Amino acid sequence: MKIGTILRLEENNKEKFRCKIIEKNERHLIIDYPINIKSKKTRVFKKDTILTASYVDEDNAVYRFKTVVKGKHKLNVPALSLQIPGQDEIERIQRREYVRIDTAVDLAVHSKNNTFAPFTTVSSDISGGGLSFIIPRGVNLEETETVTLLIVLHMNSGEYQYIGVEGEIVRVINNPNAANIASLKYTSITKPSQQHIIRYCFEVQREQRQKELQ
Repeated sequence: MKIGTILRLEENNKEKFRCKIIEKNERHLIIDYPINIKSKKTRVFKKDTILTASYVDEDNAVYRFKTVVKGKHKLNVPALSLQIPGQDEIERIQRREYVRIDTAVDLAVHSKNNTFAPFTTVSSDISGGGLSFIIPRGVNLEETETVTLLIVLHMNSGEYQYIGVEGEIVRVINNPNAANIASLKYTSITKPSQQHIIRYCFEVQREQRQKELQ
């Protein structure tokens, strides 16, 4: 990791943030204040908060590690210091697992066992291995439940791809002050369908990076 590297931070597999390494030393990575990817609001994490960080290296590989917030750091700009990981604590992960982008795509959700009425919604994030979506009010979903999805992707070419998949609900997140979220992993998806999703994720990620550089 070098100065200028963009880090993606996650707290308890829930909220996601972006920040940049602006300084480093033997013990700490110094980052600018993280920005929530969805709300665009700045977050100042408390000391000793445990985070999962990931980044894309120059060879386009993706790496992930656990870190701890060590506190605020005095620089010309507001900054936080993170505990720098040991080389053996940095995990190289598969590209497909990482490319999970926060975006709203249209979904139609059906119960495979007819435990709820079909509904439409939008995704919270999506990747080649699964997605999260907003649970409409009045809908109750259970973890381990099997559903079928129709995913609508609007590609950069202007064409629409309609992807049918089967998936398992792996987590239901109840938010008292916001919409509830269901996380799903694909259990049945064709290779061409998965490639369409991965390509869509790369397209959106490229657009997001271009905006960051502006």
